Amino acid sequence: MADTGTRSARWRQASSSGGLLAAALIAFAWAVGPAAAAPKVVASIMPVHALIAGVMEGVGAPVLLMRRGGSPHGYSLRPSEARALSEAELVFWIGGQLETFLARPLAALAGQAKVIALSEAAGVRLLPVRRGGAWDSQGEEAGYLVDEHTEKPGGPADPHLWLDPRNAVSIARAAVAALIRVDPENADRYRRNGQGLIAGIEALDSEIASQLAPVRERPYVVFHDAYQYFERRYALNAVGSVAVSPDRPPGARRLAEIRARIAEVGAVCVFTEPQFRPALVDTVISGTAARTGVLDPLGIALPAGPDAYFGLIRGLASSLARCLSPGS
Repeated sequence: MADTGTRSARWRQASSSGGLLAAALIAFAWAVGPAAAAPKVVASIMPVHALIAGVMEGVGAPVLLMRRGGSPHGYSLRPSEARALSEAELVFWIGGQLETFLARPLAALAGQAKVIALSEAAGVRLLPVRRGGAWDSQGEEAGYLVDEHTEKPGGPADPHLWLDPRNAVSIARAAVAALIRVDPENADRYRRNGQGLIAGIEALDSEIASQLAPVRERPYVVFHDAYQYFERRYALNAVGSVAVSPDRPPGARRLAEIRARIAEVGAVCVFTEPQFRPALVDTVISGTAARTGVLDPLGIALPAGPDAYFGLIRGLASSLARCLSPGS
């Protein structure tokens, strides 16, 4: 166990770097003493990994499958990642709508692992997929795919659910319950960590709401429609997406539609993503007053670990606030 000086140094480092979550989890680890052997846990993408790592702090660390940049729709497992999947006792993923690369490996490699689809977790709020292109901001259902039989929002759910912190709270609760089932010896530690993680997420939610309130009316366009959970949570004014999905480049008609939408509503910013070439965005804003920014829904540049979810959400908020603020 760490001595008093080491504990104090670690607490100061976590607090001074904004890692209040990590500091709280370290304190929990000291309080409950040595842990039993950690279960073998795998998480699909960084946001999921960060939340699971927060619950497991002081017991062990989950394996992150998608380590490199790119899209979860077309990622290829490395041999070490396939091996981790084959040895796992517990696997967390959003579900087949997002991590399409993982559907077959789960069936072939996961063996006796318990697989948790977080899109089906209790308390998770799902939104239907929207159409790509320009969105009419009038009415709650505008922009959504429409079920031809009901004329109501229908079709598949948008899988980017972690971008609403309320869903992150539900993921944390689901992780606590799943880990206790496979590793009851560490149940107290998982519960304590979950409590600290949820408290941190709720504080983060309030922080981001205050930060974005001054720019919530400012119109903007995203590269692909990955952010509606974030937009809905903080009442932001996204008015369209350049691409339907990151794997389907837009055609000339879509680009013309987006350019017209930017001019119509006076969109302030058009956001690209770090794993995709910005050339399309440059084409869209050419001849307009719109600025460019970068949004990263996966946090691919962040160090993996319990603080990464907080870094991801703060990064989105900072990019939006910086680009949308008048006079930027």
